Amino acid sequence: MEIKKSEFVISAPLVSKCPTDDKPEYAFIGRSNVGKSSLINMLCNNKKLAKTSSTPGKTLLINHFIINNEWYIVDLPGYGFAKHSKSIKQRLEKMISSYILQREQLVNVFVLIDVRHEQQKIDREFIDWLGESNVPFTIVFTKSDKLGPGKARQNAQDWMNKLKDRWESLPPYFITSSEKKNGRDEVLDYIDGINKNL
Repeated sequence: MEIKKSEFVISAPLVSKCPTDDKPEYAFIGRSNVGKSSLINMLCNNKKLAKTSSTPGKTLLINHFIINNEWYIVDLPGYGFAKHSKSIKQRLEKMISSYILQREQLVNVFVLIDVRHEQQKIDREFIDWLGESNVPFTIVFTKSDKLGPGKARQNAQDWMNKLKDRWESLPPYFITSSEKKNGRDEVLDYIDGINKNL
């Protein structure tokens, strides 16, 4: 798939304020500082699309970007919320869960995981929750350039194997690097495949 056009549309504080059309939506979420904005910009070949920040947890709204006028990338707030107050954390958790569980246009959630780290409790709990909620999702390992291809593959495989304690069949996954554009074609082809079957 070729992305010819990507534009910011809206930042919504609530699901009810999201776009009202019926175009398919692909949500991107992960812990703070996992490289979400960089990945979205890399996929769209547009460095200025999603705002990157050195301060984790800057995304506090549901951000919609229209792609080729046909589908949306949705940039969700990170979970784990770095340094926010308890009331902000609760509001964000409610916003994320209501979007994921109620949004009819949502067709897939991409959960971003930093490939350098072992499985963290917060990532695992979020993934198990998606599974229990019957939400289609895909795991995207980020920052593979920090390790080298062999080590990144091994880490990703180890991470996925740890899901087998509860998961009968494992979700699909990709290994990416925003820096080197690794995994870009694979993720976009995957989205294209889903769009063609809708």
